[in-house]
Amino acid sequence: MTPAPLDLPTDLDGWTTFATERPAERIATVRAIDERLRSEDLGTAERLELWNDAEIALSEAVSEAYVLSEAHPEASVREAAEAQVQAVESLAASRLLDRELWRVFADADAEGLDEGAARLLTRLLRDFRRGGVELDDAGRARVAELTDRDTELSLTFSRNIREGRQQITVPASGLAGLPQDFIDAHPADADGTVTLTTEYTDVGPVMEYATDRDTRIALTRVFRNLGWPVNDEVLAELLAVRAERASLLGFSDWADYETETRMIGAGAEIPTFLAKLDAASLDAATAEYDVLLERLRQDDPDAEAVTNADSLYLQSVIKNEQYDVDAQVVRSYFPFDRVLPGVLDVTGRLLDIQFVPLDVPTWHEDVRSYDVFRGDDRLGRIHLDLHPRDGKYNHAACFELARGIEGRVLPEGVLLCNFSRGLLEHDEVVTFFHEFGHLVHFILGGRQRWARFSGFETEWDFVEAPSQLLEEWAWDAGVLASFTANADGEPIPADLVARMRTADAFGRAIGVRQQLAYARVSYHLHVDRPADLHGATVALQERSTPVKQLDGQHMYAGFGHLTGYGACYYTYQWSLVIARDLLTGFGDDLMDAEAARRYRELVLEPGGSRDARDLVESFLGRPFAFDAYADWLAGR
Repeated sequence: MTPAPLDLPTDLDGWTTFATERPAERIATVRAIDERLRSEDLGTAERLELWNDAEIALSEAVSEAYVLSEAHPEASVREAAEAQVQAVESLAASRLLDRELWRVFADADAEGLDEGAARLLTRLLRDFRRGGVELDDAGRARVAELTDRDTELSLTFSRNIREGRQQITVPASGLAGLPQDFIDAHPADADGTVTLTTEYTDVGPVMEYATDRDTRIALTRVFRNLGWPVNDEVLAELLAVRAERASLLGFSDWADYETETRMIGAGAEIPTFLAKLDAASLDAATAEYDVLLERLRQDDPDAEAVTNADSLYLQSVIKNEQYDVDAQVVRSYFPFDRVLPGVLDVTGRLLDIQFVPLDVPTWHEDVRSYDVFRGDDRLGRIHLDLHPRDGKYNHAACFELARGIEGRVLPEGVLLCNFSRGLLEHDEVVTFFHEFGHLVHFILGGRQRWARFSGFETEWDFVEAPSQLLEEWAWDAGVLASFTANADGEPIPADLVARMRTADAFGRAIGVRQQLAYARVSYHLHVDRPADLHGATVALQERSTPVKQLDGQHMYAGFGHLTGYGACYYTYQWSLVIARDLLTGFGDDLMDAEAARRYRELVLEPGGSRDARDLVESFLGRPFAFDAYADWLAGR
């Protein structure tokens, strides 16, 4: 019997209750389960089932509260939900410090357990060790204090970014080069000035199209200072808290602590991997930078360097002039009202699923909800919250709302994005496919017995691979022709898509260098813990990318991945290596039904029930390799 979906509230009182009483009820459930585990004489299988019940309750509480803390339009609900996130995270951490609970499983007999249960027991004992259960009383108390403080600081850091929206005013002439629909949506006031904000719907177009360099520089300065200066102190303490916690738990640093459970295996392997990216991209990025600087000097003969306010604009200009790819023409084929159903249709055909629209209560009128079916079998439910608003998460990400459990909990996932309601940039279409890759992974992997292995609960440095793989469908001429249309109803021409693919290779190495910069910032801030966050970040960026960062920027203060990804932002490029290799399994036809079926069944549907290396090898027939990524980086 298929479980029922969540019954979401219809009014503010209901949402307040949803954000407070439901998590509190689940916390009470977990405490009752733990008391049973401590007091009753149970077999190992029974103990694991009870632990699973508790993990289901914890995941329900934290997932619901976390989505509301990032998306609900009412600040009071966001604040209440944020408090519950902290309470649930505190409880989850405290359980792993409970010696009585630990002994329940440390003394358990694994004989007779099936493969999934044995895997859970092994992971659980590892979690207890990593949680600090083997420390003395003082050590355990300090770890609990540090863990709670990490959660509190992380929530504060994210809130300061989410609520740190900034704006500038520029002369109306400062919008020169921008699309007419953007100009129409930003009318000048009585003084002849236009307001621009740090929302992605403003930042993206300005960085790509504004011919007025002063406009690009002014917006870059405020955008790269989101969360500053308030997050300086928050981040400094967060790094100290994590370093002390790692040391107490017996690890050399936070990176070593995080990577123990990941594919890469050890913190010391992160700089080794980043050095490989460095070597693979350096020469090509240097050559690309020279082309950018030469083109900039056509407009400004005195320009000494390409800055991060220039790079995207110059790449767009060069792709137009040298590759005949006009980004404004490209975007004319991507009205949001065609892209949304297009992503649903393409993904549905690829993975043999259907998305059935629903009229159900949600937290905001913008949210679109769909049930996910295969035939008559309902697999899950998704909620798409795709446009910006004040107080909402201001990037693009997939969130779990209900973690799927076979026969018990219907998986429900959420996309929080910030797309225009009009025409989309092609980069936004790529982002949409990327985030949708996470969403379908979560739904299709959501029929597991154990909450620990449901959805995208895989190794964290694999979790981006399915989403990065799906990006490729946004570059396929046949796929795009199936849903795109300009104002005359014409689909995007195949020859334009071919030129887009060729042009995309230009700037790719510089893009990798920027990712290298982010990964180094993520790693070195956690491992080196510099006293001068700003100076260290600038030095790491200068070491990594030839593109000059504008003075006075504090990007680390708005680098939201520092909370969830910690020292491990390398994950994005590590996963991309895997994604490019997985793509070889589709041959020349991205819509090949047999390849898609094998990918769905061997990689997505198992969730985290198998190691990521085994999932990849089962699909490719061999271990993953660097070759396909190297070919992609070289434009081959």
